[in-house]
Amino acid sequence: MPASVGVAAAAMVATLPGRTHGLGLITEPLLTDMGLDRVPFASLNFWATLVGALFCVPIGWMIDRFGVRFVLSAVLISLGAVVVVMAGIQAGGTSLTVPTPEVFFGGGMEWSNVPLELFALVLLTRGLGQSALSVVSLALVGKVAGEKPGAVIGMYSFLVALGFMAAFVGIKASFELLNVDWRTLWSGLGWILFAAGVLALIVVREPRFSAAYLSVSERQPGEAERSFTLGTALLTPGFWVFGLSTSFYGLVAAGMSLFNQSLLAERGFERGVFLNITIVTPVIGLAANLGAGWMSTKVRLGVLLAASMLLQSAALAAFPFVSTLVQVYTYAVAMGIAGGVLTVVFFTVWRQAYGPAHLGRIQGAAQLLTVLASAIGPLVLAAGHRAYGAYSPVVQTLAAVGCIFALAALLVPLPHAAQTMREENPA
Repeated sequence: MPASVGVAAAAMVATLPGRTHGLGLITEPLLTDMGLDRVPFASLNFWATLVGALFCVPIGWMIDRFGVRFVLSAVLISLGAVVVVMAGIQAGGTSLTVPTPEVFFGGGMEWSNVPLELFALVLLTRGLGQSALSVVSLALVGKVAGEKPGAVIGMYSFLVALGFMAAFVGIKASFELLNVDWRTLWSGLGWILFAAGVLALIVVREPRFSAAYLSVSERQPGEAERSFTLGTALLTPGFWVFGLSTSFYGLVAAGMSLFNQSLLAERGFERGVFLNITIVTPVIGLAANLGAGWMSTKVRLGVLLAASMLLQSAALAAFPFVSTLVQVYTYAVAMGIAGGVLTVVFFTVWRQAYGPAHLGRIQGAAQLLTVLASAIGPLVLAAGHRAYGAYSPVVQTLAAVGCIFALAALLVPLPHAAQTMREENPA
């Protein structure tokens, strides 16, 4: 297994402060310190994530142009610095007025005042973490995974889940055993990222790729694999089905992660259950990652995508009826399996379907869709809670939408780079 897989997995774990899962860990104390209501905060998060998604566009080009090592180091150092600054933010100061779309009942726009400094810092954590660093990680593992990336992607996903689990365990211990406040935690994460960026510049080596990674225009006759350009990939229906389906999963995961403590409180569970679930879900995802990695070599990716979407939909549909610890952990297990399978599908599909030569740009475009969706997710949950007085109606609506994406995944075919090349060069 290439060392680059471990580096790519570590880079993905390092995106935590820029992800909804990470921000969700400090949402409640942050709102208390800043004196913010959930809907204005969701609106702030929406616009910060939306603008931060634009970081996906140049980062893919930078990877293809300058290589992984330099870009990885620069992004880690920058993200670390931003997180350290965010840990010291205080209430007051300049306000920014942002529009909040009324998602339900056609209410138009609501305008909310949010702290300008908090908006800028959340934007940068989103742009550098969730957007840029994710693209770096995906491009690195995609380029070294080979024509049949299932096993490599499965191990990569396993390492990512293991890393997130370890991070959540450490954060839970910091909160519960060491009584660390969110500012100390956030500052510590920032310094770790900064140090990781310096270390990456020293020890990471640029992976070398064979002639099979050339684009079709650069390839000599008889070479085995074709690579789609970004423009060609965007013209295939498979790109949009897989991109939008995985983005919808991200929408749900982002919304429910940011307000997970509040969601579970609505079902009668205390904060300790919320913290336990942040650990349980990645654990379940570990086994799902390995299983899905193996299955991706045997089963069509569209089938795996459909199965994960249906399982997520079933869990969402059942959530409003969860009332016991057994039921809430069963729900967490179902969400963990769905997320583990879908993660492997998302990491696998772009390399397998479109080839490696322009992988940075293609995965940048796919990541852009997921980041946009993750911006919308918390807003949908927050506005739905305000409109209905509970999360349940929104959650069940999302379950129905997930079933539609599952059907599309079953019906729409994907291109396959290696197969396409064999057809064009039958000798």
